[in-house]
Amino acid sequence: MSLTLADLIAFNAVLIAAIASPGAALLYFIRTTVASGRVAGVLTGVGLGTAAALWTLAALLGLEAVFTLFPWTYAVLRIGGALYLIWIAVQTWRHARDTLGAAPILRGRAVLSGLLLNFGNPKSMLFAAAVIVVVFPQGLAAVDIGVIVLNHLALEVFFYTGAAFALSTPQVRRGYISLKPIFDRIAATLLGALGLRLILEK
Repeated sequence: MSLTLADLIAFNAVLIAAIASPGAALLYFIRTTVASGRVAGVLTGVGLGTAAALWTLAALLGLEAVFTLFPWTYAVLRIGGALYLIWIAVQTWRHARDTLGAAPILRGRAVLSGLLLNFGNPKSMLFAAAVIVVVFPQGLAAVDIGVIVLNHLALEVFFYTGAAFALSTPQVRRGYISLKPIFDRIAATLLGALGLRLILEK
């Protein structure tokens, strides 16, 4: 069977809800954008979106079957991602009282940071696999798979770019600066908790 417009609309509706829901990716993106500026936010969003789209590609190609046959591959990805989240949490906590001028500027490695954050969360692929089974017909052609993956990437980049412009306004930045230690330590606590949860889950 072939891909239809209705299939893509249904997929996009679920995807938008998933992107906008509070989680490690959105939390990290918000902090990076407000702390380091619009460009860093957009580039982080490109990294996050690219990794998420590649997880969708993996789901379309049946990678969940590999996780079922070789559970250790899922465990390795999960633990690696958890450790990366904890590392980010520690760095965020350490720099909570730094001024924005002294805080690390992530522009040069923003795309890589976004990629690593979402690559370290194999649950993204399992989520994509669950959605794909429900939304799309079996036996998609290679062209259809390409359309789905590019559609996913475009939607993620569009969302994060728009959010980066909204979050980098002077009003938002001033508000963040005034409460930076509090916001950063809340972010660090939540990111660390997510990392520990990934480690402790079976």
